[in-house]
Amino acid sequence: MNFNDKVAVVTGGASGISQAAAEKLAAGGVTVCIGDIAAEKGEAVAAAVRGKGQKAQFLPLDLTNSDSIRKFAAAALDRFGKVDILINGAGWSKNIPFVKTDDAFWDKILTLNLIGPMRLTKLLLPKMFEANEGRIVNVSSDAGRVGSLGETVYAAAKAGVIGFTKSLAREAVRFNVTVNCVCPGPTDTPLLAEVDQKYRDAFIKVIPMHRFGKPAEVAEAVVFFASPEASYITGQVLSVSGGLTFAG
Repeated sequence: MNFNDKVAVVTGGASGISQAAAEKLAAGGVTVCIGDIAAEKGEAVAAAVRGKGQKAQFLPLDLTNSDSIRKFAAAALDRFGKVDILINGAGWSKNIPFVKTDDAFWDKILTLNLIGPMRLTKLLLPKMFEANEGRIVNVSSDAGRVGSLGETVYAAAKAGVIGFTKSLAREAVRFNVTVNCVCPGPTDTPLLAEVDQKYRDAFIKVIPMHRFGKPAEVAEAVVFFASPEASYITGQVLSVSGGLTFAG
C-alpha cells in the first residue's frame, strides 16, 4: 500500500501488535511517530525502522497521565505539522477475578485502555477536521465483544472502545475522517506471555483455529483500516481472532 507520505501516530508501538502495525505503515511510506511508556524499547523500534531507510521517531507517552498525553500530542503536531492517521493501539490487562479487583486497578485499566485514548484522540482530531481527512483505528479486543475469563474490567474498557468508535465515526464522517476498530483475540504478544498458563490453555480450547494470533496478522487489519483502500469504511468493528467470535 502507498500512503503518499502520511504521518501516523501509533500508541503502544514499542511492542506487540502496535509495533507490527508501525513497521507495516513505515514500509508503506508513512512517517511513523511511536508513542509508548517504554522509552528504551520504543527508541529501539524507531531506530530499527530508520535503519531500513524508512521514517520513524519515538516520543514518550503515558496514557494514564493527562499531562503526558497533552505534551505528546503537542510535540507530535509541532514536529510533524499534522497527524493523518491515529492508531490507538496501547493497552494492558491482568487476569484477576473480578471480586479480587480494587478501585486502583479499575482506574488503571479504564484510564489506560479507554480514557487515555479518548483524550489523545480529542487533541489530535481538530487538525484532521481542519484538513478534511483522517483515519483513526482503535484497537479493542474480542474481550469487549464476548467477555474474557478473568478480565472483566478490561472487557468493560474494551467494550467502551467499541462504543467510542461507533459514536465518533458518526461525528467525524462529515469531515472525511473514518473511525474503525480492530478486535484481536488472544495474540502472541509480551502481554499474553504474562498470563497464567491455565488461562492460556483455556483460550486455546475456545479458539476454533486452536492457536494464538500473530501480531503481524492483527496488524494487517489495522493497516488496512488506515489505508486509502478503506476510504468508504467507517464505524466498523473487525475481529481478528481465529474465529473466536463466530457468534459474537
